This record gives sequence, structure tokens and C-alpha cells, in this order.
Amino acid sequence: MSLQEKLDAFTAELRASGAIPRNVLETLAQATGDLVASGAADGALKAGQLAPDFVLKDANGSVVESARLLVSGPLVVTFYRGVWCSYCNIDLKALEAMRGAIEARGALLVAISMQNAPNSRRTARENGLRFPILVDKHGNVANAFGVRFKLPVDVVKIYREVLEQDLEAFNNDRSWTLPMPSRFVIGQDGVVAYAEVNPDYTRRPDPCELFPVLDQLARAKDRSARSDRLANS
Repeated sequence: MSLQEKLDAFTAELRASGAIPRNVLETLAQATGDLVASGAADGALKAGQLAPDFVLKDANGSVVESARLLVSGPLVVTFYRGVWCSYCNIDLKALEAMRGAIEARGALLVAISMQNAPNSRRTARENGLRFPILVDKHGNVANAFGVRFKLPVDVVKIYREVLEQDLEAFNNDRSWTLPMPSRFVIGQDGVVAYAEVNPDYTRRPDPCELFPVLDQLARAKDRSARSDRLANS
């Protein structure tokens, strides 16, 4: 079953269960549709553009620098909303399942959210993740990648009063902003080789879509290395 099939199955189960009132689901769907229609994703970083450097702490407080990671190989960066988001958890588990194949292609994988360190540790623990979970305090890195947006007032009310998900507490931030779920591949030259940003949090690209991009980067690196050897022979 593909990642999107798993997400669609979860959506169908959620609707059938009645755990969330239908009018609430309709309001959330309308807000998602409005975000899509707003063109918010158009301002996100695109393939061919230079990715911003970032320095963040992981869930355990260790400093992680994108420039240092890129020394080892390409970097796969995924932005997710938080441990409270079931769609994000399904997505992160799918990435973990493909982590070995990603690393076999010479790349490293990190996930970034605005949530605080304890909730980031919870994300790693509950989803069995073995790649770095980074804390983007106040969403500055998400903003630099062009994927951060503000939740509308009616959705904030639903999160607080119906879903009982207090993002101010989860993120230690009062802005009620989130990153749009997104995936980027950054080459060792710092240029974005792949970008997928979807304002609809129920839609996620399958991790296997990364493989052709990573394979192409690996071939380009091999060609460059051969050229250097020939030039120095």
C-alpha cells in the first residue's frame, strides 16, 4: 500500500468513526481548500533555487548544521506539523521505512517541526524514528523555505475547543502558525534538486519519489569525480 493509500484509508476511517463531528471536518476541509486556493505554496522554495543554511537543535539538544550534513551527501528535509497530527505520523513512519534506501543512495534525512523538544522526542519515540528530529523554534527555518502559514481564526477555535490541541503549548509559540507539509532534496552544492509542498495536509508524496532524484545526484557526483581523476592523471 502506497503512502497516499494509507493516508486516504485513515481519512475514510476518521469520517466513518464519527470521532470528529461532520461540521468540524467540513470546516477543516474548507480551510484546507482556502489555503490551496490562496497560492501559499507558490512562495515556497523551488527546485533550482539555493536552499537557506540552517542551524537547529535536535530533540536531545544537540546542534545540527545543514552545511555540515551536506559535506557527507545530499540532504532530504521534510517539514511536518507535529506529533498531534496523525497524517504526519503516518508520513514519518513511511520515511523511516525508506530510510535505509535513502541512506544507501548517499543521502541523509532530517525532519523539522515547530514543536518543542519534549514533543519532538515523543515524535521519534512513538514513530520509531532513527533520523534527526529538529526543533524549528518560532518557525524561522520553515519561513526561510517559504512553507510557514497562519491558521485562520475558526480553525484555531476548533483546535482549542474541539480537538483539544493547544499549539501554543506544543510549540512554545503563540503565533498559531504551522509549516505546510513539504519535502526537499538539497544537493551538496546547496541547490534544491527536488521540492514538493502541498497545502493539503492529507496529501503527501511517496518517499520512493525521492529515489530518481538521489540517483541522479549520485551519477552526477560520480561523473565529476571521474573528470577530476582524469584531469589529475
